Amino acid sequence: MSAPETRPTPPASGLLKSTSVVSLMTLLSRVLGLVRDVVFARFFGAGMVMDAFFVAFKIPNIFRRFFAEGAFSQAFVPVFAEVDEQGSRDEVRDLVDRTAGTLGIVLFIFTAVGVLAAPALIAVFAPGFLGDTDGSRYELAVGMLRLTFPYLLFISLTALAGAVLNTYRQFGVPAFAPVLLNVVLILFAAWLAPGAEAPGMVLAAGVFTAGAVQLMFMLPFLLHIRLLPRPKWGWSHPRVRRVVTLMAPIIFGASVAQINILFDTLIASFLATGSISWLYYSDRLMEFPLGVFGIALATVILPSLSRQHAAESPASFAATMDWALRLVFLIALPAAAGLAILAGPILTTIFAGGQFGAGDVQMSTLSLVAYSLGLPGFILVKVLAPGYFARQDTRTPVRIGVIALVVNMGLNVSIVVPWVLAELPGPHAGLALATALSAFLNAGLLWRGLRRDDVHRPGPGWRRFLLQVVAASGVMLLLLDYFTAPVSAWLEVGTWQRVGWLSVAVAGGIVAYAGTLLATGLRPSDLRMTSPDASL
Repeated sequence: MSAPETRPTPPASGLLKSTSVVSLMTLLSRVLGLVRDVVFARFFGAGMVMDAFFVAFKIPNIFRRFFAEGAFSQAFVPVFAEVDEQGSRDEVRDLVDRTAGTLGIVLFIFTAVGVLAAPALIAVFAPGFLGDTDGSRYELAVGMLRLTFPYLLFISLTALAGAVLNTYRQFGVPAFAPVLLNVVLILFAAWLAPGAEAPGMVLAAGVFTAGAVQLMFMLPFLLHIRLLPRPKWGWSHPRVRRVVTLMAPIIFGASVAQINILFDTLIASFLATGSISWLYYSDRLMEFPLGVFGIALATVILPSLSRQHAAESPASFAATMDWALRLVFLIALPAAAGLAILAGPILTTIFAGGQFGAGDVQMSTLSLVAYSLGLPGFILVKVLAPGYFARQDTRTPVRIGVIALVVNMGLNVSIVVPWVLAELPGPHAGLALATALSAFLNAGLLWRGLRRDDVHRPGPGWRRFLLQVVAASGVMLLLLDYFTAPVSAWLEVGTWQRVGWLSVAVAGGIVAYAGTLLATGLRPSDLRMTSPDASL
């Protein structure tokens, strides 16, 4: 057996560079995702076809939380990093081979069952479709799901490849893969679907194709680092069993999360036609800053935290957590404020036109404002959870997540039902508001646990830093509110004028925020990591 190969934890400058790379790739993906959604909105609007498609696309993405970026990645990366830190190269290859073989066989069987059970899945996830007099949405969604469900197999194996590459600090390749998803879906939606007899089925075929393309894209990079899997069944392998053991509580928590999503979709399916689509379009815009920054930062710090834990370096671990949390507040608070105040203009600029009318803008704005209120909470959850997963503690964040999700389901009922009974416009926004509130509960409980375990040790200057960020966000918010024209004015002008107005608003908001931070004394040096072995 060859000697263990130890690799030093990257300094904070390396973490910042890696976060920037992932953020850049994610930004590209999100921009193309917005282009994709613009194509969806302009060609298909917010009617029957898109309601059915979004449900059919949502279901494999729900199970993706179990097998891909969710339960699997959060369990696999700490174990893989530990083996890579302390074991031999042969042990690393063996773990990859056996994990790939086991995951692939399990996923193939699960996918086959999902395709056969498509009618039952649609009936469970969107029971309101069964109430259509002609059954059109239900039949369409069933057909679509049979094409979209195999996406789960492809994207989960893609996630395994990405987890291996991330551990070797090759973050750019996995972060670029979603770009291919959006490119393929844009091609199918803009060129193939419009002239087809069944455009919805063409969109579903695009999802299938996109999953296969992403997986094929990853393989040459695994070959380059000589870790292209030679799949082997490894259910009884001790390290595979360790991954499965760590996955178990996450899967339980993810199951509760999917029940919550099911509950959201169930309620929305009984609301006005278009409610599912309005929630989708607003959620996509909220996911933009969440993915570009929150998920990117979480992706980068998990391998580093896992190595620091394996190397028994609690001081570096705590410093990395503290550094990451400061970045969260620096970015998330102004992003939430800007998204809330510019919700209508953003939706108008990106989606308005074609089949997406003023009413769709109004309804989507209500849910986007509600989602934006929870943006800091959503990002905090993404960044705090690796503090547990890196220590191979999967039970605590799952238990906390279950508490938050149960509260979320209660809030769904307590907010939406009175909203409907009062006949107020946009009751779907109540679902977004409930999700936002539960995110803060989740983040608060996660942070309390890290403080209790002495994993997060706040560095000096936190109170002053928060006051500076809040003050700068407030100045930016007031200026945007004063100078931004009402949505009715945005609807009356052309697309390029909207783009110009929005560009000025965003640039002005950034200048106001950064200028206020500098005026209050915050400097880039204040964000340096105070670690015994790393500095910015």
